[in-house]
Amino acid sequence: MNQFDSAVFLENIEWFDESGEELVHRLPDTGSGEIKWGAQLTVRESQAGVLFYQGKACDAFGPGRHTLKTHNLPILTKILSMPWGGKSPLRAEVYMVNLKYFTNLKWGTRNPVAFRDNELGLIRLRAHGVFNIQIVQPVLFINSLVGTRGKFTTEDISNYLKRVIVSRFNDYLGETLDSLFNLPGKFDELSIGLQKRLSGDFGRFGLHLSNLYITSITPPEEVQKAIDDKSRMSVINDMDKLVKMKAAMAMEKAAESQGEAGAGIGMGMGMMMPAMFSANAGRQESGQAAGSSQQITCPDCQNMIPADARFCPLCGHQQVVLSQCVNCGKNLSPNAKFCSKCGHASSEKPQSRICPSCGEKNLPGAMFCNQCGKKLG
Repeated sequence: MNQFDSAVFLENIEWFDESGEELVHRLPDTGSGEIKWGAQLTVRESQAGVLFYQGKACDAFGPGRHTLKTHNLPILTKILSMPWGGKSPLRAEVYMVNLKYFTNLKWGTRNPVAFRDNELGLIRLRAHGVFNIQIVQPVLFINSLVGTRGKFTTEDISNYLKRVIVSRFNDYLGETLDSLFNLPGKFDELSIGLQKRLSGDFGRFGLHLSNLYITSITPPEEVQKAIDDKSRMSVINDMDKLVKMKAAMAMEKAAESQGEAGAGIGMGMGMMMPAMFSANAGRQESGQAAGSSQQITCPDCQNMIPADARFCPLCGHQQVVLSQCVNCGKNLSPNAKFCSKCGHASSEKPQSRICPSCGEKNLPGAMFCNQCGKKLG
């Protein structure tokens, strides 16, 4: 057998992804090679093959068996390669592209992101989720991201995609959410909207963002405690019953932990509890009876509060009317320059609304003209 006999056999080119994480794999692995005339390329249903010849993408192949014709004839290759030290100047390579869905790719915020909450103020949030991608334009993906690398995996691109998702998430969350108290029930809506916003960022690389999910949005621990406290206050209607229940649970726990001595203490406390609770109830009833005629309704939260209270103990609304916001009617404290509710400058006076039809001046906030009845712009 001479030196050319081993080169006349047709080559069979195929690729299997054993790891399940490769997006693109180049054949041959070591770089461009002498893919002979008539080489057989086998492409699976979940793959696409892209032939690069003389540095250019010549064609993309779908599922099936294909015969490659690169004009890289075996004997001619050896003759032409003599001036180049035995290496063929007619180089070719095949990039096998994985077209399956790559699922469960995780994204999340490395550092908390700033979010201005309408009720809690400026807080920092962490968010996490998963997303799925698919290559829809193999040639564009290879030319824009893979380049000449022999292997390109999800690990090589996931860090970049995570940063893109977090950046878009920051802007989208600030535009669509006003408070964390309105977050429950909005995860699907936020996920779909964020996915649409990211479609262009992924599409420029030949990628399709098939699904994106937000699994958690968490504030700092101190903000979580504040939210929990507010939730408890909204659930607990009878604070007196809660105190009694807590006291009974504490005595029961003390009796269990102290043995016989604790049992005696628990028995003594148990005998004292009816009198204590009845006295407490009597004081509470007498206090309520005495104060029932001296209670008023808070104009802000509509709860009953003592008549002599300067501020509502539930919502903090100022009861003594010194001045009111001209924009929302909130009671203002002395020398206040801005409203604590809407931020309106207390020194600003509301502007009269001029009717564009008849020129009549109308009261601030009027919707229709008092003169001609037409709707104000």
